[in-house]
Amino acid sequence: METREKRLAALRSGVLGLALALMGMGLMRQEHREVLQKAVRICLECIGIG
Repeated sequence: METREKRLAALRSGVLGLALALMGMGLMRQEHREVLQKAVRICLECIGIG
């Protein structure tokens, strides 16, 4: 059981590390701005202003 738990912990750490790396890359490429612009556009269209 101990080996299985260690493998699971290593897998979780790897997935967390990958997720953080990909979020960092997205922030470096300024992708959060594009997502915000799209969200604003969709919201304005929903209420009939855009």
